[in-house]
Amino acid sequence: MKELIQAFYNTKPLWTHEQFGLQQFEFPSIDMAIIENVAIPEKLRLGHQMEYVFKHLITLAKNYQVIASNILIDEGKVRLGELDFILKDISSNSYLHVELAYKFYIINPDISEPIHRLMGPNKRDMFYTKLDKVKEKQFPLLQHPSLKQKWVSLDIDPLKVKQQCCFKAQLFSPFKEEKLAIRPLNTACHAGYWVRFEQFNSIAFKKYQFYIPTKREWPLQVHNQVLWNNHYNTLLDINLKHLKQYAPMVWVQTTEGELFKLFVVWW
Repeated sequence: MKELIQAFYNTKPLWTHEQFGLQQFEFPSIDMAIIENVAIPEKLRLGHQMEYVFKHLITLAKNYQVIASNILIDEGKVRLGELDFILKDISSNSYLHVELAYKFYIINPDISEPIHRLMGPNKRDMFYTKLDKVKEKQFPLLQHPSLKQKWVSLDIDPLKVKQQCCFKAQLFSPFKEEKLAIRPLNTACHAGYWVRFEQFNSIAFKKYQFYIPTKREWPLQVHNQVLWNNHYNTLLDINLKHLKQYAPMVWVQTTEGELFKLFVVWW
């Protein structure tokens, strides 16, 4: 899906350089004109689809080579986790362990600490817990004893492998709030807004048209080549999703032709 690859590439990193003790992977420049359609299994959850996209783009980069991906770490019968990617930096002849994340976070202004303001639209996916997971769980797995033979076979010294994150995100502020108090995070990640059901069910929205994208369409830029629906029918669809405590993304087209993304939360 070429559009998904383009959307991934265009999504900004959630921070630049090093923050929170994590170095951001600097994505290489790639000529998107040479991108071809790639078959990505639709049944995979979006995070795994993005792993396909990342791997495909890196194979097109001139300065990196994918050495291994999705390396599973088991201890007995217990699955401890996996390493997303081992890359070779061709220019420096060095190796990188890159953990990939592609997230959709709403910004909750009621919370004072910037990194605690970011949460998934269903309030179950917190940015700060993801940070802790990468630092405390995923990065240390590089040195797990069960991988010793793996590194020998690849002729890699794990002690010399640099560890970085490719952490891309789309951020959603309260409706029409443009000023984002999220430093040191990247304000260029702003992608849309969020509202509660009561606000969506107001006269301000009733004259607009709406489209509820599939999860696979979430990363895409909003476009008008979709079947738009009216406010009443969209409200019914959202209500059914809210009964399952699921906050849908909605594409909005105003009467002036403005297009934007909106999460309608249930809480």
